[in-house]
Amino acid sequence: MEFNTTTFILEIINFLVLIWILQRLFYKPILGTIAKRKQHIDQSLEEAKKLHDEAEEQRKLYENRQQLWEQEKKAAQSELHQQFEAERSTQLEKLRSELEQERQKAKVTLTRQQEEFQQQVEKQALENGARFAGLLLQQTAGPEVENRLVAMLIDELNALPETAKISFQATDTKKSLNVKVTSAYPLTTDLVQQLEQKLGQLITRPMSFQYQQDSALIAGIRIDIGAWVLHANVGQELAGFAEIAYESE
Repeated sequence: MEFNTTTFILEIINFLVLIWILQRLFYKPILGTIAKRKQHIDQSLEEAKKLHDEAEEQRKLYENRQQLWEQEKKAAQSELHQQFEAERSTQLEKLRSELEQERQKAKVTLTRQQEEFQQQVEKQALENGARFAGLLLQQTAGPEVENRLVAMLIDELNALPETAKISFQATDTKKSLNVKVTSAYPLTTDLVQQLEQKLGQLITRPMSFQYQQDSALIAGIRIDIGAWVLHANVGQELAGFAEIAYESE
């Protein structure tokens, strides 16, 4: 096979023409398409990166908001717990105060009931003692004891309060003053005379005497002059002793 220069040159020319044609008709459009495609890809990548950045920013914002929400939730829970504890403490203190007040009331009521019961027991005991003493004195007391009590009362008439003497004279001096004399036993004539004479010395106005008997006095005498009562008898002395002993407790 011989080398043909002309053919070789023609082949070179054909190759160069083919390269020109390819460059002119195919390469430049392909490069333009590739450039456009690359630009589109770069734009897509840029948009994707922008979307990724926005998504990342939203994620961080969401995480920050979630952290803030957690902090707010914890703060709200802490505040609610504090309020609950404060309210619980207030209610407990109120309940404790009410219970203490009720306890004090119950204590006062119980103490009062105990004191009243004790007073009733003591009063009953004194009354029983006075009753027993009265029964005992009823068996032992007699006219002799009464005579001594009447004589003692006559002697003590000198010690009448001035207010009593004034009240006896305060009303109409011409009107008779009623004097009621009560004794356990009949009074002797001598004691009656002494009593009327003594009262006549103390009271200048007229007097009318009324005598009666009452076994409840046991022994002794009781004189009712207007609003005043003078007595020296075992029955009233026992009752008075029981009352004084009870009131002194």
